[in-house]
Amino acid sequence: MSRCDQWGCHQGNSHKIDKSSFNLVILIFNVKFAWMIKRRLETQIQKALGRSPSVALMGPRQVGKTTIALNLSEQMPAIYLDLENSLDAAKVRDIANFHAENSTRLIILDEVHRTPEIFAPLRGIIDRECRKGHKAGLFLFLGSASMDLLQQSGESLAGRIAYLELYGIDALEFAGNDSAAINQLWLRGGFPESLLAGSDSQSIDWRRDFIRTYLERDIPQLGPRIPAQTLERFWTMLAHNQGSVLNASQLARNLEVSSVTVNRYLDLMVDLLLVRRLQPWAVNAGKRLVRAPKVYVRDSGVVHALLNIPAYNDLVSHPVVGGSWEGFVIENIMSVILGRALPYYYRTATGAEIDLILEFSGQEKWAIKIKRSSAPTLSKGFHIACEDIKADRKFVIYSGIERFPLGEQVTAISLADIMQEILNK
Repeated sequence: MSRCDQWGCHQGNSHKIDKSSFNLVILIFNVKFAWMIKRRLETQIQKALGRSPSVALMGPRQVGKTTIALNLSEQMPAIYLDLENSLDAAKVRDIANFHAENSTRLIILDEVHRTPEIFAPLRGIIDRECRKGHKAGLFLFLGSASMDLLQQSGESLAGRIAYLELYGIDALEFAGNDSAAINQLWLRGGFPESLLAGSDSQSIDWRRDFIRTYLERDIPQLGPRIPAQTLERFWTMLAHNQGSVLNASQLARNLEVSSVTVNRYLDLMVDLLLVRRLQPWAVNAGKRLVRAPKVYVRDSGVVHALLNIPAYNDLVSHPVVGGSWEGFVIENIMSVILGRALPYYYRTATGAEIDLILEFSGQEKWAIKIKRSSAPTLSKGFHIACEDIKADRKFVIYSGIERFPLGEQVTAISLADIMQEILNK
């Protein structure tokens, strides 16, 4: 049943509501629904807090880190501080005394990279608590950039901290095998406020504001000073080339900068968890292999906002549709890996290609081809590539929901089902 049917606005109903009222109803529905989406990582965070004295939860802004932290604070004694708030930042200037006053509670520090000076004394605090037998669940750090947390905490808290990354809402959390819901998630991306907006226009407006905020506020604070207009052009070029092999020289010519500068921009966007670099599988196969990484803007909704693609019909007729779907599938798969496998792609100079290789422990390899088509077919190049890497399992992820064999031990499978396969492994 559609949402329209649920609210009694199906065709022929005498109690019709106007468009503005309907949008309001949908907005209310989405706000309520947002609280019903169970984020899978919440359980992993609880497990990590149960075994480690401190946990760092990383992810881009607005992806839902604070919501998860507040949910956890309702389930255990905890205190939450937002270090962008001057009052909360003042409370932790003397972190030792603050911890002493709150030693029986989990201390949650949001935007912790704003106050890097607290990491040094935290080591002593954690060591003292461990000697008392309190070896788990002391601190939860939230941060919007991997580079800051890794550099600052890694030096001070080595062996005392667990790292987790929160992705956007994924297919298993939101859609399962519901094709309409999958298409909404693909179009709007996994940021909760974008995904659950009352309309496509409200969603893309939110994503445009998100992009503007990163360019004008967050990136200047988190990274080196780069002109916002230049970085926006770079981000948009990556979106146009979604899923392409990195050609730093071409990007440099288009931006009128050096290749070194392009790689510096890319490093920054990767560190901010906005762009993914997928490395090539480069074991010597006796063939000429493509050695450069493939690059993806991680959130499909951000791709579509950068390219001004507001609606589903605009997306399926846009040249980026194939690359967008590929990036969307890969990012959803990455959200369930959680250290189970290493991701690569494979391409030879003659065109044999695998979109995604998952290398599990014990060197078991899954070869994955990604197709937007509802009736997928495979080229000879995929089979050759599978022989090159000696793939143990072979899949084609397509837009349908049924699972069926395609011959030569290849299985056609939906996105939700391959994600469940990985979780069950």
